[in-house]
Amino acid sequence: MQWFGPGSVEEGSVKADIDLRVGGRYRISFNAKGTYNEVGGVYREVVPNQRLVFSWAWHSTPERESLVTISMKPEGSGTLLTFLHEQFADATARDNHERGWLELLAKLESYLA
Repeated sequence: MQWFGPGSVEEGSVKADIDLRVGGRYRISFNAKGTYNEVGGVYREVVPNQRLVFSWAWHSTPERESLVTISMKPEGSGTLLTFLHEQFADATARDNHERGWLELLAKLESYLA
């Protein structure tokens, strides 16, 4: 929760409810630029330290569900993380998510440094 979300997430506003198992649900909420945001979905694949696949839908548009796949594998003294978000409703949604995920991954990199 210390690094989740795009750069505009208000510090201390992230909350998460996670049932990390195949078929388990998650819900993450946060404030960004004074606006409440909530996203959730279902875990479809959970392979500890290797792979995580889950659906992704904003509370405000639950019918626009997409799919996130995160793969991890050891590489040298670190870990190679491969991130794929697909099945977007349109190009605008894809582009907005790309921007948010890039900011999130930059925050994660700083957090781990």
